[in-house]
Amino acid sequence: MNNQILVQALLSLPNDAQESIVDKLFVPNFLNSLGFSLMETVPKFATGNGSDTVDYAARHNTEDDIFISSKSNPYLLLEIKGRDVNLSEGTAQYKLAVEQIKRYLLSQNCQTVKWGIITNSKHIQLFRKHGKIIHPASACLAIDLNNLNKIVKDIRQKIDLTTRALTVAIYNNKGGVGKTTTTVNLAAALTLIGKKTLIVDFDVNQQDLTHSLGIKPTKNTFFLCLEEKKNTTILKDAIHSYILQVKDKRLIFDIIPADEKLFETDEHELRQIFKIPRLSQILNNLKSEYDYILIDSPPNWRFMSQSAIYAADVVLIPTKHNNIFSLENAAIAIKKLIPQVQQFRKDSGPIALPIFFNGEKMTEAQESTTHQAIDNIIEQAGKDKDNKFDLLPYFYPRSTQNRKDRHIFELPSYAHIANAAFSHLPAAYKNKIARDYYLALVKEYFLQ
Repeated sequence: MNNQILVQALLSLPNDAQESIVDKLFVPNFLNSLGFSLMETVPKFATGNGSDTVDYAARHNTEDDIFISSKSNPYLLLEIKGRDVNLSEGTAQYKLAVEQIKRYLLSQNCQTVKWGIITNSKHIQLFRKHGKIIHPASACLAIDLNNLNKIVKDIRQKIDLTTRALTVAIYNNKGGVGKTTTTVNLAAALTLIGKKTLIVDFDVNQQDLTHSLGIKPTKNTFFLCLEEKKNTTILKDAIHSYILQVKDKRLIFDIIPADEKLFETDEHELRQIFKIPRLSQILNNLKSEYDYILIDSPPNWRFMSQSAIYAADVVLIPTKHNNIFSLENAAIAIKKLIPQVQQFRKDSGPIALPIFFNGEKMTEAQESTTHQAIDNIIEQAGKDKDNKFDLLPYFYPRSTQNRKDRHIFELPSYAHIANAAFSHLPAAYKNKIARDYYLALVKEYFLQ
């Protein structure tokens, strides 16, 4: 696409153009370049959150629904700023703009929205919304006359070909925090509410997820999928269906089991055969077939775990309140390991979700000790001269600068959850209390 009109619009903007000028000269041409006509855009769209209005909402018309008339079921939100607002990534004004678009995306009248954009015509960033999850679909990109057409083309391609699945890596650099149990029961809970789900056992050393479902590890099926870049048909051979018949209802989720060849191949050889992005490339071929893809990741920072994090849109981090190492390792993952992958990917993804406490009872005294430990972790991260990092949103997501809220989601301990693996049946299928726990986890993190 060579949109000379949009290029001319950018060229005509004063360097310090305020929002009204950017709106008048740049935005109509930009929305048109994304494929939206004037009848498909609504300015000052009421989000349903008090008096909040987003600068533009857009959706393609259908035969019996003209968006500018019905103003229903918006698909994309656009929030614009003046060129006098610094939207360089990491600045205070950028952070405020990101918080603003996220608030709009989660508002009552925006539940159908899949995409959000912030721009001041100097910088632009695209965000993807999947249920309650909002994650970057691009880096915050600097716009110039040479790259404008490519940026617009890439954004249009993404919003026109919206991928169905959200890919979630379940990860903590510390073992024994219940990653596998979380993965299995999260898949079961999602299936109960009608979401088509695939889980990947990428912890090839332990293979606990595969064994817990009574499935035998494959000999080299998934290894071949990773190795064979041109033949995608063999990928179907790597997928097994876990099926449970409950009265007149069949509960089905899919699994890619652990692979013995991956287990037998040492780290150095794996890095010679595959590159870190290879798992992501494989799973991208399946995103149109599932609502969620969950990856059970190893508790280390080696090839398999790096590949899992690279393939993810978001990272879900189980911790134990009574294990300081699980909390410290969660902090390391958030402030150090995941950012390494973000730099490698160059699209600002994946993002870490807030931690949760997994499967341990907590007395008031233990709770006080845990919060003190978390406060220390947050404080030290904020003082780190080499890698200063704000961990507050990841440990206390409901806290703000003006209000301290120590709420952390907790998945309580329950005997049926721990014992369910003996029957090769997810606890969420076997017991109502366990089912309610994991449905609460789904609601907390994923459903709007």
